[in-house]
Amino acid sequence: MQIVPDKTSMDSPPLHIAMFPLFAMGHLTPFLHLSNKLANRGHRISFFIPKRTQSKLEQFNLYPNLITFHPINVPHVNGLPNGAETTSDVSFSLAPLIMTAMDHTEKDIELLLTQLNPQIVFFDFTHWLPNLTRRLGIKSFQYSIINPATVSYVRSPARLRQCSDIAEAELHLMQPPPGYPVSSIKLHAHEAKFLASKITWEFGSGVLFYDRLNNGLTLADAIGFKGCREIEGPFVDYLGEQFGKPVLLSGPVIPEPSNTVLEKKWAEWLGGFKHGSVVFCALGSEWRLPQDQFQELLLGLELTDLPFLAVLKPPVGCETVEIALPEGFRERVQGRGVVESGWIQQQLILQHPSVGCFVTHCGAGSLTEALMSKCQIVLLPQLDADHIVNARMMGGNLKVGVEVEKGEEDGLFKKESVCEAVKIVMDDESEVGREVRENHSKVKNLLLSYNLESDSIDCFCKKLQDLLK
Repeated sequence: MQIVPDKTSMDSPPLHIAMFPLFAMGHLTPFLHLSNKLANRGHRISFFIPKRTQSKLEQFNLYPNLITFHPINVPHVNGLPNGAETTSDVSFSLAPLIMTAMDHTEKDIELLLTQLNPQIVFFDFTHWLPNLTRRLGIKSFQYSIINPATVSYVRSPARLRQCSDIAEAELHLMQPPPGYPVSSIKLHAHEAKFLASKITWEFGSGVLFYDRLNNGLTLADAIGFKGCREIEGPFVDYLGEQFGKPVLLSGPVIPEPSNTVLEKKWAEWLGGFKHGSVVFCALGSEWRLPQDQFQELLLGLELTDLPFLAVLKPPVGCETVEIALPEGFRERVQGRGVVESGWIQQQLILQHPSVGCFVTHCGAGSLTEALMSKCQIVLLPQLDADHIVNARMMGGNLKVGVEVEKGEEDGLFKKESVCEAVKIVMDDESEVGREVRENHSKVKNLLLSYNLESDSIDCFCKKLQDLLK
């Protein structure tokens, strides 16, 4: 599908922007969604993408006359499986090697930028890019799909490295940094322990993860995030003060409605249940639960007595989901419960009238899709700073969902806590359930208002133009 650009909103000559996101589907896809919004205003996009991954995203390019894919040959790095191009192709532990491979493309990227000569390059984790673009007379723009609330919380590795040991770093991480805008966003003990352990985590080419993030923020000409001032404004102001440079918001960047239809087998299966009764659980394309937590999650869904569709990666140490199912589980839930492990049309599933609840790992893309749906939201964040802070924002600050309770020290959830969270949001008589449904409706209406999306993108484009002056 190709859409005609809306040139009526352009007051200045169109920009030429290059996009170089992390080679992960959860980064490539939102960068392409943003590219569509910019192309709709007549701007030209050069999109750098792994060669074999291009075919997976071509269907989402709504402006092929303005958005040009430039395939990148991903160098092989020792330890990576042959043909691996994105983090979706490897286990979580190998993700840093994908970053290393991206670092090895620096010369190729320099050649491409010299040939294409864009005015601005959007990037996220290639922290070396600003120095490269500065030599070429091109502006660099660090656009993060990680929300500004998270970046504000974790961006100070220097503060943590001054701690005498990991235990002291954990105490620091349980509280937000000085001046942080929202006091209700805090980490539990097990989350702080996990993030403290990542202080020395190398994320490609021997560069520490926090240094890669912080160096990019420091060196870029400007910083950007997906979001709107009505929600993210305080965090953007905080970061602007910290870095002394422009911090822009692109708006919610709501994906265009899918031009495909739901796969027949799912349409028929979901069609067999009453309106708003099905629980849909999906924990992203990369996360694998330990087998005991995998089973607790499924047993919790079983306990709800509601129909459910769970799309999960096989747990750690298992080749398939089938061999990891609890004993007797498939027989007990036959006819009302399905467990899958492959890719599924999540956006279309969430829009199906039979689906009434979404259990999510709290990835940014999944939360946007959740907020755009009528489904009630159950928050089950994985051990990722972005997911954790997203969950606190959604459950504590905006109160649009209910977070599954976990052990404070070990971070483990029980089947009863999964069941309880689902029951709360699905129960019409629950006071908490009523509150999150009302708040969800308000946020959805805000995000879907035409003026918010349109005005945010127009303002974003104007500020990008201002960077070039």
